[in-house]
Amino acid sequence: MRVLLIEDDDVLGEAVRDHIAADGHAVDWSTTLVDARDHLDVVPYDLILLDLHLPDGKGLELLRTLRRQGSETPVVILTARDQLSDRIEGLNSGADDYLVKPFDLGELSARLAAVARRYAGRPNPLVRLGPVEIDQARRHVRVDGVETALTAREWAVLEQFLRRPDATIGKDQIEDALYAFGAEIESNTVEVYVSRLRRKIGREAITTVRGLGYRLTPR
Repeated sequence: MRVLLIEDDDVLGEAVRDHIAADGHAVDWSTTLVDARDHLDVVPYDLILLDLHLPDGKGLELLRTLRRQGSETPVVILTARDQLSDRIEGLNSGADDYLVKPFDLGELSARLAAVARRYAGRPNPLVRLGPVEIDQARRHVRVDGVETALTAREWAVLEQFLRRPDATIGKDQIEDALYAFGAEIESNTVEVYVSRLRRKIGREAITTVRGLGYRLTPR
């Protein structure tokens, strides 16, 4: 996924950014609403992590603006405010989930994955593709009953296909899911990761659509 983290606390922001990146996702980190809006103007994010209190305004105002504009990007609120009324206000403003600081980073990963699955229309974390069984919650893959280990970035690529199983995924979409702003990208990076996935889950699992990208092969 390509994630926008909007958080002005340097220590927490760095910890969250590094943790999500270690899960294989691309993360852009903004500490102000102005910077966040600049990012949102140019990048189609898969998910937003939003602090409620920022140096130049309230996160809820940004959330309400996004929803008024028709944005369906999932938003998870991160805040130190744990009053029930605050949680209700956030959810009623269009948030998809709510985490109260301090929170466990493992729980954050699980909540992000759950929200992403709901938006992809796949609330069930178990996916079967012929002989391949994928547990998205536990990040387990079995091929013919034998478990196969994937790296964090291989998972990130696979998740792009699982989120849109009937669509052709372009090379630029996969790059966006893997790299944040400013990251150096090798010209053959996508091809390398697709090739690794094919070796692990079967060459026939991913089809090349010439000139357009790749798609999961129906089984």
